[in-house]
Amino acid sequence: AAAAAAVPLRVCHQEIVKFDLEIKAAVQDIRDCPGPLSALTELNAAVKEKFRHLRGRIQELEQMAKEQDKESDKQALLREVENHKKQMLSNQAAWRKANLACKIAIDNSEKDQLLQGRDILRQRKTTKESLAESASNITESLMSISRMMSQQVQQSEETVQTLANSSRTILEANEEFKSMSGTIQLGRKLITKYNRRELTDKLLIFLALALFLATVLYILKKRLFPFL
Repeated sequence: AAAAAAVPLRVCHQEIVKFDLEIKAAVQDIRDCPGPLSALTELNAAVKEKFRHLRGRIQELEQMAKEQDKESDKQALLREVENHKKQMLSNQAAWRKANLACKIAIDNSEKDQLLQGRDILRQRKTTKESLAESASNITESLMSISRMMSQQVQQSEETVQTLANSSRTILEANEEFKSMSGTIQLGRKLITKYNRRELTDKLLIFLALALFLATVLYILKKRLFPFL
């Protein structure tokens, strides 16, 4: 009977150790859980289930201890049961601390995300304001460029009009120059003709004067020197 009872006792002890290790690992997972709360809730549900199994195995071990024939075996198993209970209480305390630390970390993370969200919204608002200001500046620059181009076009039109007027003036001056050239050529011909006529008149006057002097000399000769 003692040998038959040793088998479930050993199995019970192994399962208690197994659940204890699994609970410790699960508590560490809770401590390292980055969130969200739903993930933490799932981990806690698994830990609760492991605690339920562990508590059941400890109760089985306690019942087995009470059923032992030898008082020494009974006391040894009861001491082992007390150690497992203390270890279970320690795991529960660690579980609570892990939950508290995890919840604080998740809260801080959510606060950081909220602050980051606000910063992002603020940055987006600033970006929108910057874009609006840039768009306004670009619009103002385009309007200034448009005004400058309009002024340039107006100045170009005025320049073209001035060039057209200058071209007409030059054409009119050219026509006047042509007319004056004809007049100058006509005047040159008249002057040349007048010079020729003046030369002829001088020659005729000279001949008339010579004839007059010859006549006077002839008359004087006849009167003063009739014997010659």
